[in-house]
Amino acid sequence: MADPAAGAAEETDPVQLAELVAALSLAADLASGVTLEHGLRTCLLAARLAGRAGLGQADRREVYYVALLRSIGCTSDSAEQAALFGDEIAARAELNLAAHLPTRAVLGVLIRHASAGAGAGAGADASPARRAAAVGRVLAAGPKMPRAVGTAHCAAAERLGARLGLDGGVPATLGALFERWDGKGFPAGRSGEDIPAAARFTQVAYDALLLHEHAGGDSGDGAAAAGRVAAAAGTLYDPAVAGLLTAADVAETAGLLAPWDDALAAEPGGPTPLSGEQLDQACQAAADFADLKSPWLLGHSRAVAELAEAAAWRAGLTGAEVARLRRAALLHDLGRVAVPSGVWNRPGPLRAAEREQARLHPYHTERALGRSPRLAPLGDLAGAHHERLDGSGYHRGSKAGQLTTAARLLAAADCYQGRTEARPHRAALPPEAAAADLEAQVRAGRLDADAVRAVLSAVGQRGPGRDPSARPVLPGGLSPREAQVLGLLARGRSSRQIAAELGITQKTAGHHIQHIYAKLGVSTRATAALFALEHGLLRA
Repeated sequence: MADPAAGAAEETDPVQLAELVAALSLAADLASGVTLEHGLRTCLLAARLAGRAGLGQADRREVYYVALLRSIGCTSDSAEQAALFGDEIAARAELNLAAHLPTRAVLGVLIRHASAGAGAGAGADASPARRAAAVGRVLAAGPKMPRAVGTAHCAAAERLGARLGLDGGVPATLGALFERWDGKGFPAGRSGEDIPAAARFTQVAYDALLLHEHAGGDSGDGAAAAGRVAAAAGTLYDPAVAGLLTAADVAETAGLLAPWDDALAAEPGGPTPLSGEQLDQACQAAADFADLKSPWLLGHSRAVAELAEAAAWRAGLTGAEVARLRRAALLHDLGRVAVPSGVWNRPGPLRAAEREQARLHPYHTERALGRSPRLAPLGDLAGAHHERLDGSGYHRGSKAGQLTTAARLLAAADCYQGRTEARPHRAALPPEAAAADLEAQVRAGRLDADAVRAVLSAVGQRGPGRDPSARPVLPGGLSPREAQVLGLLARGRSSRQIAAELGITQKTAGHHIQHIYAKLGVSTRATAALFALEHGLLRA
């Protein structure tokens, strides 16, 4: 059932960089609490303003990609936000415009979402004491929240942007998107023209469209949004950029019917094709963006891709088919970002509504990738990773005749890998128990016998032996103990939890964390986690 022609099509019609970045922009919209395609419209409005300002092609290209990726850091602190609010996406939907709200209104948003989050783990009837405690935690974190959010988002965005292969100043500019013209932004407190131009154009475009939407923009003329941007010129925004914005710009961009096509056509300098290796690297960055959604998921997409690829060779797929499966496996959980982190981090059984949210994540993967004819085949395959031969899977409920060999291999690889990883509600299964579980699903008619055989064969292979006395050379100058601490830190453990797991004092654990941050040149858990992912330090 595999498609031998897939590779030839890939070579003659390669994926474009803008297509993959735009797909990530759609996923980031879903994770950020904004309407789908907000990132595409931000790109188009920012590009329009940059053209009006007379920027050259290289600078306009920088504006284009920075605007598309404005929210790419949004998964960096999802777990921390979910711990405060339960549904961090719903909270973000109201807090995205916090800079335009009076302090009293911001406090109301924080209290309301903290109170709702307090009932997320115990039904809607959380006790008054539990709600009060949740509100207290949020209010205590409130003064530090803007800096923490801005720092985490910018650091992760800068690192992911570099790994997507974006040239020029795009990655560094992604690290400045939460700065303000008056110097009161984050993470570095840069002001005025010290803020990269692409960030200044993106800030105006992103917020103008949000303000329009929050003002009931479907029928508005854009005047209210343009007026609020003008009022914040010199504080939030570059006055020169804000002065370029008109009400018609806002209304016309918000009213576009096909922003995907418009955005791809607007790329300054024309499309940039990705080679096979570049596409692999970009898909790997997308995988890490998705897995940052929860500390319990870190490294899952990479591991599934590695296992699916090894199984595919054993199953006799062609090189082109193996490459397609590997990339689909890297992207298979992209849709997880659309589901609140509180669902993925829940320590007990999911409630009915939460199960439905979780079951929709393959659909969201397809939704993000399906706009592009060149990415849609990857989306179709990625979206099938929870399908089962007997029709009991999701989200389509496909049956055996509808599932290709690649889809069957991906389902088996994802199932095995997930069983061997710890989750909030259960411990990781030993490899033998995970293998037995897959074999039981074969007998029940859910998983394909040949696919399971190929996956288990791949798992059973052992690499060449090494001298047990040889000490591994760890990246970043880390010591073996620091690598252990990094692995636990990346998975969201506190210094107290790290100390308990490693049998050291909390003070010692804190010293290790400080040394790790200093050696790696990072300042947030998310960027430390990305370093661990990039260097294979999360493997068992």
